[in-house]
Amino acid sequence: MSLFKARDWWSTGLGEKEEFDQGCLCVADVDNSGSGQDKITVGSYMGYLRIFNPHPVKPGDGMQAEDLLLEVQLRDPILQVEVGKFVSGTELLHLAVLHCRKLCVYAVSGTLGNVEHGNQYHIKLMYEHNLQRTACNMTYGPFGGVKGRDLICIQSMDGMLMLFEQESYAFGRFLPGFLLPGPLTYSSRTDSFITVSSCQQVESYKYQVLAFATDADERQETEQQKMSSGKRLVMDWVLNIGEQALDICVVSFNQTSSVFVLGERNFFCLKDNGQIRFMKKLDCSPSCFLPYCSVSEGTINTLVGNHNNMLHVYQDVTLKWATQLPHIPVAVKVGNLQDLKGVIVTLSDSGHLQCSYLGTDPSLFQAPKVESREINYEELDREMKELQKIIKESTKTQDILPKSEKGYDDLRIMAEVSPDLDVVSQAIDSEVRAEAVPSVTVKITLQSRLAVQKTKLSICVQPPLALTHDQFIFDDIESGRSKAVALSVFLKGNCPPAELEGNAVASYSTPTDLNPEGIPRVAQCKFRLPLRLICFPAQPSKTANHKLTIDTNKPPVSLVNLFPDFADQSDEDQVNVLGFQFLTGSRITLLASKTSQRYRIQSEQLEDLWLITKELTFRLEEHFKKENSKDFTCTFSGSVPLQEYFELIDCHFELRLNAEKFEELLSERAIQFRAIERRLLTRFKDKTPAPLQHLDTLLEGTYRQMQHNPGLWILEEKQLKRTLRRNK
Repeated sequence: MSLFKARDWWSTGLGEKEEFDQGCLCVADVDNSGSGQDKITVGSYMGYLRIFNPHPVKPGDGMQAEDLLLEVQLRDPILQVEVGKFVSGTELLHLAVLHCRKLCVYAVSGTLGNVEHGNQYHIKLMYEHNLQRTACNMTYGPFGGVKGRDLICIQSMDGMLMLFEQESYAFGRFLPGFLLPGPLTYSSRTDSFITVSSCQQVESYKYQVLAFATDADERQETEQQKMSSGKRLVMDWVLNIGEQALDICVVSFNQTSSVFVLGERNFFCLKDNGQIRFMKKLDCSPSCFLPYCSVSEGTINTLVGNHNNMLHVYQDVTLKWATQLPHIPVAVKVGNLQDLKGVIVTLSDSGHLQCSYLGTDPSLFQAPKVESREINYEELDREMKELQKIIKESTKTQDILPKSEKGYDDLRIMAEVSPDLDVVSQAIDSEVRAEAVPSVTVKITLQSRLAVQKTKLSICVQPPLALTHDQFIFDDIESGRSKAVALSVFLKGNCPPAELEGNAVASYSTPTDLNPEGIPRVAQCKFRLPLRLICFPAQPSKTANHKLTIDTNKPPVSLVNLFPDFADQSDEDQVNVLGFQFLTGSRITLLASKTSQRYRIQSEQLEDLWLITKELTFRLEEHFKKENSKDFTCTFSGSVPLQEYFELIDCHFELRLNAEKFEELLSERAIQFRAIERRLLTRFKDKTPAPLQHLDTLLEGTYRQMQHNPGLWILEEKQLKRTLRRNK
């Protein structure tokens, strides 16, 4: 047992293919139990919120079912979770969850359970704020010196600080010279917000200066704002640290407070006025840190995690301890769990959550003395029969939850995708401009081993794919019975999907003697849609702007064998080359080398390469799996096309801007159209007829502008003005 390896006290893995960051972990008494024991709150970018209360029987045990107090999936990704006094009229702790466009505050409470699983926990939404700007991170504290409550400050991606006084929005201010958001914290001692800008300098802003500065209704200052009576936002102090910051934290100790900043190569300790107290150059690239007060030693220690799976403990600039972790931590906290103070809680970006402590456990085991005695076989036989009797009686006792047989679930869900496309397409309201939009039938079968109730089946596919039916509700399903439904999948949007996989999820309840309402359960299965659903065979193209080469470690396979649904068996040219055309109009060419172990995918557009590349690797893996070849690999040795990728992002951003501009222009034309209608109606109602003064021509031109392509509005507006001048 290594002295310099973190001792695993409790650990678990969170979800599958979920992502986490430094703001996704919080350790506090979120349910206000008053026992002094903290709970671990974790949020993920997939929208899952989990609360844990670890109770391992012995150090190193994994998660038990009762350790997970709450797991709920929210609609939006979770950027940050914090616990504080966020609700007015009470000093109880509440949970604040920050989404991209929303801030939600929940109350976490528990009720005594009526089964052996323990208490039942749930969250109640106290209030929420819809954000006008995309959020990056947040901080909280008693802004302005308020007592008994915490206010929240959110930093947006475009540099705006939005302050909320619990249930109400207070004000918003733009940071001067802002380019990219950085870490943000609040110092209660100086009543100021401290952040690190993209200029690689630590900046401090007083709360009073933010409150009395000019209102931030628009990003760019107008001349009217410059001449207004509000004050300009100025910094309290600034310090250039010469590198980007990963995190920032304020720690108060012995009537003083220090500002700790974790950079890419160093970590700094600053005074309240921005002067450097000390700095430490790090040997490895850091990933997270946590300064905390050591009451026993009367100092401030700092936990620093790095990308070498190490956790260092510093006292000022002195390295006191170094320990090995099983993962790279992106967030680290310290809490009191199960009467054990100072438990180190770490979280990796892939969801490995671990509670550990430093040092080793002494070995107190002593081998007992062996007593030599004769074996009494009759006594052992009687003891064996008694134990077998106890085991037999215990197996007859019905458990709270019906135990499923090994390898079988209470409800099995199976999906069968038709190998052929529908003869009569079931596509409805499709935006695809192709002559015919195909569809494929998917049959979902629910097979019940036990009697289940309240069964609800949900099917989802990747947009822009759509379903003819996505939800089915069944009555009680008896034991041994099955239910089957059929639905069709088709391409609705005029763009290819990101993947061709679908998911079927069935939620149901299994009744028991102690709980007639039933225990909620979930069963799910995935299915794969055919490639013919979104594309069809086409002539290969010799030229292309974008090319992608895949290397393999196996001899090349004939494309006729890989894509029998696209290739013509009688055409020998299609052995090494194959053409695909999406329903949206794009054409992709796939070539297989005759001599080397390479495949090339080429197209006129970069984004069209993905689906064919994924389908090729999938079919190659299935082909060699049938041949019992387990060492097949696909590699890409070329340069990553980042420049083309960034161009696509710029084009998408420009389309978003044009869409907003055309929406504003359409709104203006609609207002103009209604105004002309009101004037014409007034003229027609008048008893004494009056000339229309070309209002009918103006009405017709405005209507034509609203119906046509927005890009032609400017040209038609010029033609309309020339017509009006000619008529005059």
